[in-house]
Amino acid sequence: MLCSEELLKLELFQQLSPAHLEWICDRAIEIELQKGDILIKEGEPHRGFFILTFGSVSITRFSEGVEMPIGQHHTPAFFGEMQVMADDLMPVTLEALTDCQIYELKSDDFLELVYQCRDFGKMVCRTVQKRLIGLQSFILNREKMAALGTLSAGLAHELNNPAAAVVRSLQDIMPAMLELQRMNLVYGQRNVEEEHTQKWFKMRDDGYDFIAKNCSDPLSLMDREDEILAWLEDYGVENAWKLAEPLAAGNVDPKDLDPMMIRWRDDPTELRDIGLRWLALSFEVMTMIQAGLRGAERVSELVQSMRSYTHLDQGAKQKIDVHQGIEDTLQLLSHKLKQGVKVKRTYDRSLPKIFAYGSELNQVWTNLIDNSIDAMEEQGNLEIVTLGKGDHIIVNIIDSGVGIPPEIQSRVFELFFTTKTVGKGSGLGLDNVRRIVENRHRGSITLESEPGRTCFSICFPVNS
Repeated sequence: MLCSEELLKLELFQQLSPAHLEWICDRAIEIELQKGDILIKEGEPHRGFFILTFGSVSITRFSEGVEMPIGQHHTPAFFGEMQVMADDLMPVTLEALTDCQIYELKSDDFLELVYQCRDFGKMVCRTVQKRLIGLQSFILNREKMAALGTLSAGLAHELNNPAAAVVRSLQDIMPAMLELQRMNLVYGQRNVEEEHTQKWFKMRDDGYDFIAKNCSDPLSLMDREDEILAWLEDYGVENAWKLAEPLAAGNVDPKDLDPMMIRWRDDPTELRDIGLRWLALSFEVMTMIQAGLRGAERVSELVQSMRSYTHLDQGAKQKIDVHQGIEDTLQLLSHKLKQGVKVKRTYDRSLPKIFAYGSELNQVWTNLIDNSIDAMEEQGNLEIVTLGKGDHIIVNIIDSGVGIPPEIQSRVFELFFTTKTVGKGSGLGLDNVRRIVENRHRGSITLESEPGRTCFSICFPVNS
């Protein structure tokens, strides 16, 4: 049975008279837990107010498929007051880290005690406030890490293809360059007149320009490739199909090959077709370099977007272009948009920059855009609108998803409230959005939703 001496170890109960302490002891129900036992699970209805007199209890929350540790209670301790006072579901799971002795005071008894004893009630409210402050700090860091994890996964996915293109290009260029050097040496041993050699160089340089400017369209390329393949087969080139594609990519006209190759047609050595192979290999190298450059440019773009997104070199308030932040976010979430989301931008480019915390503002765009993509199941229309209103700017993020039912629209910004399944939604994102918009930037956020159209509207003062 619970005794007054155990209660008095906690400052909270030192506000109560001996009669009230005895009253608690009479009503408290003893609970014994073995190590690993669950006291109460996340999502279950709250039970009551708990007093821990022996052992330790862990606090966890299921998020993104992982049981995330939030904190621990060690003897002596009390907990459960927030859920009783809010009459809400348990947002966390409580599990015994060791063998535990816990006493439970039913919700009605606890509330009666709060109402009867003013000092006790004040102490409970102070405790709730402290725990909320600690929880908010945890949530802020957790949400930052969650956003970083989402973006890191997407960034890795986006970087994979261009990085692989660069690697492939570098791997293939080396043997190609060695083969070109060998061809040049063999050709040079024949002491061919300068005029003929210069004609080969001109065909090569013209092809380089054509490839660099990316002038070819697919249909013309296919037709030209067929014509070159027919000419090569008529000339008697072995594996002609291997040369047809690069020669077509270099915009070679089969008619130009006749005067170049007539002197070599009866040559018994490899010089009979070495010019064709040299030209084709030169264009292949140029194409490899172009592919590698495009891959490197794409990597550079993504790195720059990530750097701009995180504002790594700037931690204070600064003048921010909201369009740049939105575009950086779309760039980093492009792996999810590719599945079937069409993005429509309606930007007022005349809007001024606003004073804001850039990396925090980008968390807002990440949460809202990512939620919109999920609501549409990665298939639908996403519209982003910016406009000015007096000394404020407004950003509307609109999706064509299923919508949010009217009966829960007022709760979507509540801490730990989520419409997603357990483990997929943490209930942290929109609360974090609200705090960044309202507390950090003196702005406002509103929601309008019906089936097929959900709009989050964010309003910021230009000078917050």
